[in-house]
Amino acid sequence: MATFTTRETAEPVPLELAESARTRRHGLLGRDGIEGALLLSPASAVHTLGMRFAIDVAYLDRKLRVLTVRTMRPGRVGLPRPRARYVLEAEAGALEKWGVRRKAVVVIHDS
Repeated sequence: MATFTTRETAEPVPLELAESARTRRHGLLGRDGIEGALLLSPASAVHTLGMRFAIDVAYLDRKLRVLTVRTMRPGRVGLPRPRARYVLEAEAGALEKWGVRRKAVVVIHDS
């Protein structure tokens, strides 16, 4: 499993990669939570229809720089972000704890 960090992350965070159309479409549906985060690639918008828990969503550009971070409750549809190429999802409150905020750069590490 991959991990990610930012300049403010104390320890690497577990990261699942959703790179196929099927894994992006399924995302976090049917889960009760996630340890770490899920990176959707490519992606510029997400929804929480059918989700069981609220999530933090970070929209990232091509250089993995955070464009914006939002918290989405279940049953919502997010607006597409034109410059976004990736979307990072985690349980609500987690991204702030890990230092994922606007202008931060996410660094992905292969295990």
